[in-house]
Amino acid sequence: MLEPRDDVVPSEPRTSGQRVALFATCFNDTLWPETPKATVHLLERLGVSVDFPADQTCCGQMLTNSGYGSSALPLVRRFVDVFGGYDAVVAPSGSCVGSVRVQHRRIAEESDDDSLADRVAELGPRVYELSEFLVDVLGVEDVGASFPHRVTYHPTCHSLRMLRVDDRPLRLLRAVRGIDLVELPEAQECCGFGGTFALKNADISISMGSDKARHVVGTGAEVLVAGDNSCLAHIGGILGRWRTGIRPMHLAEILAATEGTPA
Repeated sequence: MLEPRDDVVPSEPRTSGQRVALFATCFNDTLWPETPKATVHLLERLGVSVDFPADQTCCGQMLTNSGYGSSALPLVRRFVDVFGGYDAVVAPSGSCVGSVRVQHRRIAEESDDDSLADRVAELGPRVYELSEFLVDVLGVEDVGASFPHRVTYHPTCHSLRMLRVDDRPLRLLRAVRGIDLVELPEAQECCGFGGTFALKNADISISMGSDKARHVVGTGAEVLVAGDNSCLAHIGGILGRWRTGIRPMHLAEILAATEGTPA
């Protein structure tokens, strides 16, 4: 395992000799590339050398969530082939990490391929959502960020219920210099996105998202932050249609920010 950190910004990488990979996720790579870029910038600032395996692709979550787990099997095999040799895999997405750690294991076990099941079970604990990696592996909460804005945080369903990241993102945000972090009412309520749920149950999804957006507006925040861009896109789309001026931003982008600090 990687050694935890005991300071904020080490003079030498504390993960020296360990192999750390970025799992960018397909939707971030396609729609929100600034998020994986911010993740790499942040980790490198903390002294972590990060690889980006070019052969990575989708984790198969859309198939699995829609009831087509067997169709996701080739993607499960690809994931362990691409990332199996790393000591840690970091992703800026609670939903994709949840898919890899929970759904991949079930798919592999149901495939009757014992070798694949063993590889998936061995790799799963080394796949981390970003806040988990920062707090649990690197042992850091103050990442040297500065972001002088009023911010509220939405805990996404997969990170909250599947990964149980608890208050790790909030601990990281509270340590950001200049931030005005305000509590989001009914924060643990789902935003209604749910991947294909938003397509199959659009009216319910929009109603849930509108409830969430109203709570966000009520905080007076300038920025809505979350650990999954899919949820930010859903809530942010509603906030945009309402012309609230509230910006959705991924946690990685705020933690990588150094606004107002000397160059």
